[in-house]
Amino acid sequence: MNLKNLEKRLTYLTANAISDYRMIEDGDRVMVCLSGGKDSYALLDMLLLLRDRAPVRFELTAVNLDQKQPGWPEHVLPEYLESRGVRYRILEQDTYSVVKRVVPEGKTMCSLCSRLRRGALYAAATELGMTKIALGHHRDDLIATLFLNMFYGGKLATMPPKLRSNDGQHVVIRPLSYVPERYLERYAELCDFPIIPCNLCGSQENLKRAEIQRMLRQWEQDEPKRLNIILRSLQNVRPSHLADDSLYDFAGLVGESAADMPDPVTDETDAFASLRSGF
Repeated sequence: MNLKNLEKRLTYLTANAISDYRMIEDGDRVMVCLSGGKDSYALLDMLLLLRDRAPVRFELTAVNLDQKQPGWPEHVLPEYLESRGVRYRILEQDTYSVVKRVVPEGKTMCSLCSRLRRGALYAAATELGMTKIALGHHRDDLIATLFLNMFYGGKLATMPPKLRSNDGQHVVIRPLSYVPERYLERYAELCDFPIIPCNLCGSQENLKRAEIQRMLRQWEQDEPKRLNIILRSLQNVRPSHLADDSLYDFAGLVGESAADMPDPVTDETDAFASLRSGF
């Protein structure tokens, strides 16, 4: 796929996700989180293209968090953003030292690093008056998170395309939610983005996410449509066919004939509950 066709495909998928979830509305001020990786570069490109074509008006500000990692090339992102004529802000916060001090040697740093980074970005969004925070997570990230939560977290959850922060002050959007990672890899190659590798969490081996990603890549090789089908399943949830009694009233579910029967004298639910200690 050449650059023109790939760009067309990416903007189509991005526009669809934005439209489906009403990610961007007229007058929005969107903070684009730019890490220096392929996904965030592509995200910025797509939003710049759509800003010029979309029927709604919105503003973009690129924000990067300089976490003071050793060897971080401070000049790369400012030079790139200035060459593109993009308004930007570089934040400086030494989260690197915090993570290295707190996390034991050999343990994954991603969780703490992510929390610290998120806090800094939320604070910047408030300061800058941003109405939306755009992240570069793509389709494969959503699916990988689904399986990470299932295999290791005991829950059925993923990164939603759009969410409200826990404090209720920020709306986070993921416009690349429909985009396969392989498209972004090819796009970065064709655009020759100045990629900045992460030497903190990105350099750690044997991460659970890496294992899941290898599994997904193999699935896609075996059956190219499989990951898109999994993505569609996230949009087609049937609580009555799962097992979460907080989402569906399984206890109150009875057949039509049973509904006409008089209420039992004893509560069978409580009766069976009393037997649990015997198992």
